[in-house]
Amino acid sequence: MLHVRSIWNGAISFGLVSIPIKLVNATENRSIAFRQIHTEDGGRIRYRKVCELEDREVTQAEIGKGYEDADGTIIPITDEDLSHLPLPTAKTIEIVAFVPADRIDPLQMDSAYYLAAGGAPAAKPYTLLREALKRSQKVAIAKYALRGRERLGMLRVVEDAIAMHGLLWPDEVRAPEGVAPDAHVTVNDKELDLADALMDTLGEIELDELHDEYREALEEVVAAKAAGEAPPESPEPAKSGKVLDLMAALEKSVRAAKESRGEEPGEAEVRSLPQRKTARAAPKQAAGKKSTAATKKAAAKKTASSAKKSTAKTAQGAKKTAAKSTAKSATKKTTAKKTASRKRTA
Repeated sequence: MLHVRSIWNGAISFGLVSIPIKLVNATENRSIAFRQIHTEDGGRIRYRKVCELEDREVTQAEIGKGYEDADGTIIPITDEDLSHLPLPTAKTIEIVAFVPADRIDPLQMDSAYYLAAGGAPAAKPYTLLREALKRSQKVAIAKYALRGRERLGMLRVVEDAIAMHGLLWPDEVRAPEGVAPDAHVTVNDKELDLADALMDTLGEIELDELHDEYREALEEVVAAKAAGEAPPESPEPAKSGKVLDLMAALEKSVRAAKESRGEEPGEAEVRSLPQRKTARAAPKQAAGKKSTAATKKAAAKKTASSAKKSTAKTAQGAKKTAAKSTAKSATKKTTAKKTASRKRTA
């Protein structure tokens, strides 16, 4: 059980099954926060909440919600008004469907929460829903209300807990119109092969190994300033000229990736993509062009030689066929003459 304050208490509605739960933030922001200061004397800059009518600062306890109408009129809305909204999701996470996880567009993903069982009576139905989600290999789509609005959510299993991701409504996700390049660009097979080689060289990584290097560098600067020392110098950025040749850039990237992994750079190993029907020739250095030309000439000679042999065989076959036909014709004529002679003798 997480030792953090729940931000919402309610229940999961799973058909006729109700599971009391507490909503807990599943993520935390570890970014370094800065305060606004007066640059001349270092004094804090603070924002004060002032009532426009009375021209005085008010406390948080005196602040409520209000809806501004089209004519500028403010309509007060209290927490009690919101608690009586005519919605079944006001205090309930209502599961409406179960779908495969790949049906959810990552663009819809929003905040993440853990759903904690609300007491001992919730343990059994909570476990039932968790195991049902595991066995079905699906996620639950639900509706719930939080912070004054109805939201869409996705429930899935994380280890032994049920997590919920807030989802944007489908109409809140913009279409990627005008984002892709306008110019018509073609990518050839050799470029794709090199890109594949670069992807293979970079390989995979455990996400747990990644960390916020910017935050660490910022902490070093803050520590140095606090100690009255000069901040650490930033390393010189690697000089990279403007590469106009995409193939050269890809080959250079493959070599650099291999060197960073302690491998021998050598030549980029390129494999043809299995899903494409056309065979791809692996990119070679300039030194290999002569070999390629020689191979092509040899292949051409073999093809010409094969064609000649085939033609000769065809001609020989035609001659044999003609000879057989002539022999048969001659045999028929001889037989006919013999028959006629016998008839005359008789």
